[in-house]
Amino acid sequence: MKDLKLYYMEGCPYCNKVRKYMKEHDIDVDMVDIHADKSNEEELIKLGGKDQVPMLLIDGKPLYESDDIIGWFKENK
Repeated sequence: MKDLKLYYMEGCPYCNKVRKYMKEHDIDVDMVDIHADKSNEEELIKLGGKDQVPMLLIDGKPLYESDDIIGWFKENK
């Protein structure tokens, strides 16, 4: 099983798209709201090199873009 963590922001339509897909397919991963705590946003930038959500961290490697994240879930979950 891979170590997964989704970085997201409330109100972001691309994040909502990924979260909706996850809910519809009973996909449960660690979730990090980047605005819940300033350190979450700093962690996002440190891990991925940019301030962009959604970002799925897969075993320490960032994956961006909602369609790419959903595609990864389709192939791996």
